[in-house]
Amino acid sequence: MSSSITARSIVSPAAARVTLLILTLLNFFNYIDRSILFAVQPQVQAEFHCSDRQIGLLTSAFFFTYMCFAPFVGPLADRFTRKYIMAIGAIVWSVATLLTAVTHSYDVLLFRHAIVGIGEATFVTITPSFVSDLFPEEKRARIMAIFYMAIPVGTAIGYLVGGYLGHRHGWRMPFYVCAIPGMIMGLLLLLVPEPVRGSHDTIVATHERSSFLGLFRNGAFWTCSLGMAMMTFAVGGLQVWMPTFLNRMREIPLDAANFRFGLLTVVGGLAAAFAGGWLGDRMLKRSAGAYYLVSGIGMAVCLPFMIVAITAKGPIMYVAILLAEFFILLNTAPLNAALVNSVSANIRSTAVAVNLFTIHLLGDAFSPTIIGWISDKTNLQVGFIPTVVAVILSAVILFIGIRTAPKISIAGSTGAHA
Repeated sequence: MSSSITARSIVSPAAARVTLLILTLLNFFNYIDRSILFAVQPQVQAEFHCSDRQIGLLTSAFFFTYMCFAPFVGPLADRFTRKYIMAIGAIVWSVATLLTAVTHSYDVLLFRHAIVGIGEATFVTITPSFVSDLFPEEKRARIMAIFYMAIPVGTAIGYLVGGYLGHRHGWRMPFYVCAIPGMIMGLLLLLVPEPVRGSHDTIVATHERSSFLGLFRNGAFWTCSLGMAMMTFAVGGLQVWMPTFLNRMREIPLDAANFRFGLLTVVGGLAAAFAGGWLGDRMLKRSAGAYYLVSGIGMAVCLPFMIVAITAKGPIMYVAILLAEFFILLNTAPLNAALVNSVSANIRSTAVAVNLFTIHLLGDAFSPTIIGWISDKTNLQVGFIPTVVAVILSAVILFIGIRTAPKISIAGSTGAHA
């Protein structure tokens, strides 16, 4: 740790926990906003007379602006106070969500999704580096498990709220309800302490870890990012289309489809986030590549359950969906911890921006549209085939990444010393 970092400059444990809570709640509303559309897609499709490809393009537009804006945010966050940038982003996406009130055409809805992508990129690009400066390296998988539990919980609540309110009050109502909390949490960000960059880091700042050009030779960063990209392709496509798949291909009423899939997502996702975080940190004491190992195993084991989930009917289908979600999301905490540990603090936001650009360019920026296009030509079950291929590629890349992981100094460890 740098000698310039004093004990007084490090955020206290209590303040760190409160900050983590605020960031997690904001991330929670972030994912609610993302998944509301998925819950009401058939209603939007009926009003605007859209094809499956056009519906998939709404999510692709969101991720296109999201990934293109992130590279501009990252370098700014590595130079200026991060909490102000995050607060602005939260308010931007919340206002854009509220503007759904005046959305009465497909083109305007497409534009709204693009603006939301800009706001969310500002928040998501910065938070991993911000959180990593609050806690030490060997605890980051468990900390990331808390922060990223917002993914399954927020996504599930989006399905539940969207399905319930959309069914009873029209598809616009869920967007009204979810806009205000994001604004409130964005303002609360202004009150949290700004942690010192790298205050808990111990890994040596090599050229590959601490410079932008060196980043392109950083094997730990790229195996993590490419493995994430393939996982994101699969998860992004499945979460967009699964409620519609259950409604259309399995003849389950839309509100019931949203409720069941949402419930399975929150149970499987929460269990996976905490199990992955606990396993990753525990195994890190024995192996520097533990985060990659846990993630790779999760993707490999997920595969057979995923195939059953999109081909079976009845109770076995729901069991397969639950287990597929558990194993595919097992990497949520360890892989995000691997990402922030793969680079030094001085370029961490920039590295996360490059990561976001990569995983969405190769992942969910296009997978919903690709699935929709295949569905227009055949059906949604066939449309899910590319997600199976993506899961296989993710597992292979993550197993390769085990050898590239940086070694971390952990007291009492046997295989992860610097």
